[in-house]
Parts: sequence; C-alpha cells; structure tokens
Amino acid sequence: MDRAALSALIAASLVLAPAAAFAAHGRVGLWNVTTTMEMANMPQIPPQALAMMKARHVPIPGEPMTTQICMTQEQVNADKPPAMNNRDESCDTKVLTMSPGLMESEITCHGHMNGTGHMKISWRGNEHYEGTYNFKGVMEGQPREMSSRYSGDFVQSDCGSVKPIMLPRQMQ
Repeated sequence: MDRAALSALIAASLVLAPAAAFAAHGRVGLWNVTTTMEMANMPQIPPQALAMMKARHVPIPGEPMTTQICMTQEQVNADKPPAMNNRDESCDTKVLTMSPGLMESEITCHGHMNGTGHMKISWRGNEHYEGTYNFKGVMEGQPREMSSRYSGDFVQSDCGSVKPIMLPRQMQ
C-alpha cells in the first residue's frame, strides 16, 4: 500500500472523527483525543516501516494513540462534520441522526480511496465524547476495511503551543 493511500485512511480516522465530534458540541480549547484503529485486508507492515511509523508517531493499527488538539470557536459551532476534500479525495458527509447527545453520519469518498464510512458519536456534557468510525471500500484496486474507536476529553481553554487542527479541506 502506498503512503498516500495509508495517509488518506489515517486522516479519515484521526482528523475527521475527532473534529466531527464537536459539531455543535464541545468547548473551545485543548483536548486529549485517544484513537485506536483496526485495519482488515491490509498487507502486513514490514518491520522497517513499522519502526519508522513508531519513530514518527504515526498510529499503529491496534495500538491506542493519544494526541492533543486545539478546537476553535468556528469548529465547535459547526452543525455538521467537516468536509474531507483534498487533491486526492472528495468525501461527502450526510448526517443521518442528530440529537442533543448523539450524532450518526455516513461519509462517501471518491478518488484514491472509494467507499463508505459510518460514524457514531455520543457526548457526555460538553467536556467528553466517544465514538466509532467504520470504513469499507477500495484503495489501489484492493478491498479495504478500517474501524476506529476514539474518545476526547477537554483539558483547558488555553491551547498553549498546540495550534488548531487543519482539516483536510483546509490543506488543499
């Protein structure tokens, strides 16, 4: 699997899901986000590549990864998950269910990665969320499946040196 394909799949899990958790919820400021990914139908990662991923703090399938993100007022006020569009991917998000404590959405992607994802997020107040993201599709002509579990906890209003997250549509 080439790096662009792996990056697209990781971006969908690490950026879209935590950022979407703030659609009309959450607090502006610093958050700790823990994500665990599982990938099916993926070739085994060679030991050298695995060592490089660990050295660069790239998520390893099956191992939890905790990062800090800074959310802006605009991101917290959003009424739907962010668009996942860049030069290699175009993803459309459709909110299926939205209630004060739960959101479910479907994400359909075309480009380097073709398939559909399902996201479910629940909130406990405005300082904690948890959810799942499952994707099934085709990358490089091969069937791919990825699932992730994530949770986020508010830390403080001041983000310190942590910059606001750049969503994929902002990285074009």
